[in-house]
Amino acid sequence: MSVAAPPIIANAGPLLERYDVLFCDVWGVVHNGRSPYGEGCAALQRFRDGGGTVILVSNAPRTAGVVRSILDEKGVPYGISDAIVPSGDLARAYARRQGFRQVHHIGPDRDLDVFEGSGLERVSLSEAEAIFCTGLQRDREETGEDYRDRLAPAARKGLNLICANPDLVVDVGGVLLPCAGSIAKVYEELGGDVFWAGKPFAPAYQSAAEFAAKLRGQAVDKSRILAIGDAVRTDIAGAVEFGIDALFIGQGIHRDAVMADGEIVEAALAELFAGQPLAVAAASTLCW
Repeated sequence: MSVAAPPIIANAGPLLERYDVLFCDVWGVVHNGRSPYGEGCAALQRFRDGGGTVILVSNAPRTAGVVRSILDEKGVPYGISDAIVPSGDLARAYARRQGFRQVHHIGPDRDLDVFEGSGLERVSLSEAEAIFCTGLQRDREETGEDYRDRLAPAARKGLNLICANPDLVVDVGGVLLPCAGSIAKVYEELGGDVFWAGKPFAPAYQSAAEFAAKLRGQAVDKSRILAIGDAVRTDIAGAVEFGIDALFIGQGIHRDAVMADGEIVEAALAELFAGQPLAVAAASTLCW
C-alpha cells in the first residue's frame, strides 16, 4: 500500500506501448453511459492496429453479446476490442457450477436477457436456491439500504447472493446511480454469503487472461498486461491484486473528488489513493 499519488500523464500512448494486452473498463473509459469517449475509443483502436490485444472487462450484469449490442447502440466502434468479459457471464457460470436451477432475481427488467439460455428459472424468494442480483429495481429512487428488511430472512436462511455487478455506483450521463454491489454490501452486513461476479475479484481477470492467451496463441506474462479503469475499489485494486499494472482514469466515478476544470488535481489524487493500491499512472481521460 502507498499514500503517494500515481504520476499524472496527459497522453497514454507511450505507456500503452509497453504492453501487449489491455484489460479495459467500459463505463467511464469507453463511454459515459450515453455516448462514447472518442479519444478513448481511438486509443484502443490504435493499440490494436499496432498488434495489441484489447479485452473489455466490464461489471455489466449482461452477456457479452448483449454488451456488444449496447456498445453498438451508443456508437462505440466495433473495432476497439478483441473480446468482452462481462460480470453477467461470470455470474451465470458460477450459478451453473453450483448447480442452481431456481433463483430469485433482484434487478430491473432491462437485465432479464441475462437469463436467456442460462437454464435458470426465476422464482419467488421463498422458493429460491439462490438470489441473482443484477441491480436495483428503481436505481433513480432507491439505495441498497432499501433492500435490508427484504433480504434479512434470506440471509438468516443462508441463501447465496450472486452479485452480477460488483460496482457500488455507475456514471450514467453524468449522474451517479447505485448498482447491485450496494445491495450485496448490505447482504454481507446481514451475515449473508455473497459471490461477487466481477472486478475486483480474480475470476474476472483470470477469464480475461484466458481470452488473451487464446487470441494471442500463448499465455501472456502479467508484466505485459495493463488494466485501465476509473474505479479505485474495483479496477485499480483488482488489477494490483491480480498482479498487473493499472492506469487510473479520472473522468469516471471519482471525477468530483479528483478533478477541477477538466484536469486531475494532484493533491486530491493523493488523497483518493491514500491507503489504496497504487496505479502506475493517472490520466483525466484515455487518449493516445
